[in-house]
Amino acid sequence: MQTRKVQLSGGTTYTVSLPKSWATEHGIASGSELTLHPNDDGSLLVEPSEDIELDDRQATVDVSNYDRETVGELIRAGYTVGVDALTLVDRTGHSLERQQAIEEVLGGLSGFEVMETTDTRVRITSLVDADNVDIRKSTLRLRLVMLAMHRDAVTAVRERDEALARRLIRRDHEADKLFAMVTRHYRRSLSNLHEVAKLERSRDELFEYYYTARQLERVADHAEKIARLALDPGVGVPDCYDDRIAALGKRARGVVDDAADVVLEGADVETAVAALEAGDEVVADIESFDRDLYCHGDTTEAGCLGLLLDSLRRTADYGVNVAEVALEQEIRTDTDR
Repeated sequence: MQTRKVQLSGGTTYTVSLPKSWATEHGIASGSELTLHPNDDGSLLVEPSEDIELDDRQATVDVSNYDRETVGELIRAGYTVGVDALTLVDRTGHSLERQQAIEEVLGGLSGFEVMETTDTRVRITSLVDADNVDIRKSTLRLRLVMLAMHRDAVTAVRERDEALARRLIRRDHEADKLFAMVTRHYRRSLSNLHEVAKLERSRDELFEYYYTARQLERVADHAEKIARLALDPGVGVPDCYDDRIAALGKRARGVVDDAADVVLEGADVETAVAALEAGDEVVADIESFDRDLYCHGDTTEAGCLGLLLDSLRRTADYGVNVAEVALEQEIRTDTDR
């Protein structure tokens, strides 16, 4: 780190000299233009103007020797790290099955579309710019999807409703798609200040929304896991436990919902504190229930219900994680005032 003294030039302008090594590295000489980015925390970022119009992030990958699953993972990786264009090259030619697999993967990625196809190349381009993305609203939407999935999952397994379970499992695709979009733009914001400006959120806010979305997506995954229990003929909730399972599911969801209210909707910090306490209480009750099953119930029945209880416990745990970031958000905003 280097320090510089502020000088007064011409009686009206403050000037600061630049480190020569940095200027030389970036091709800055007398007459060069610089861009200044004042930040809310009082810092000032100096950036060479030539870097403002950044070239599109492009990547080319030879997939000749990869199976469809690996190609899918590569596409998702490119989307997540924020590339604007991804070209898949296969020297032997892209088969129809490969092309169909690519289209299937793209169905789960907002804004990624095939723009050019030849015998050996498939070019995928992002059509969505950060100007048209609202990370907070996307996370709010994810919360709504997650809550509906979790509620229906618990109902499906309690009532052995296979049709409801299958509909819910299909909805996990929507949750994954929302989280992928939040992740993409958060990752881009880490290396591109212009992305931050377009998203109209500070990096702190973007991290808090991303972290919250991650917890919500995990709850959605457990909702899918619970729903799949409803498709297993060997799993069911005995009538004597039905009300207890319903109550635990509602309480676990409530922890997540209340904590997310603080991060996403500006609810007071007491709501986050209450969510932390409620999370600890519901986890303790779930663990106590689980022990009772193994001590006093049928071991097969206990094992099946144990899978359900584990997902409910993890739901509450993820809610506690959101509550913790809500407290961190409160401290951060207090120090920023």
